[in-house]
Amino acid sequence: MKHDFKVVRNSDTKHRIAVIDGPNMSSLGNRSKQVYGPIGSLDDLKSFTADFGASLGVEVENFSSNYQGAILEFIHDSAARVDAYIINPAGLTTVGEGVRHALEDTGRPVMEVHFANIAAAAGTARGLGGGSINSSFTHTATGVAMGMRHYSYAAALTALTLALDDSSFLGAQTL
Repeated sequence: MKHDFKVVRNSDTKHRIAVIDGPNMSSLGNRSKQVYGPIGSLDDLKSFTADFGASLGVEVENFSSNYQGAILEFIHDSAARVDAYIINPAGLTTVGEGVRHALEDTGRPVMEVHFANIAAAAGTARGLGGGSINSSFTHTATGVAMGMRHYSYAAALTALTLALDDSSFLGAQTL
């Protein structure tokens, strides 16, 4: 399905952003509709992020795996060709130190995303059934977008694109 979006930028730089989906995201579409919404599959999510990225003038490189080692290899292999990362650590949220460390070592900005609000109490509209969890990614992520279903990805793509366009962001020299 093709999505039409229109976002205005102050630059025409063609950034490349890698979107990584971790373990359990392959079952998207079979999970709680209250939390995960209308996205029917991981392929639908990849289409959404690619289309939204294109509307920003950004090339999105999607990668997903249920295996931490494959995610690590992707990060190591992609670090020289991407400008930033978006990661939904999913099943690695509390235990993905190797992935978190690899992302940090790239020196690239990283946005952590979640369909659910992982900080919300159990039973809240966008919270997880088992209650809040602490992510091992948050303390080194450039930013976090969560609780907005697939729109968390749109928020992360927009924020990263605008930040990459801003020469004074992420430790750049300011006048």
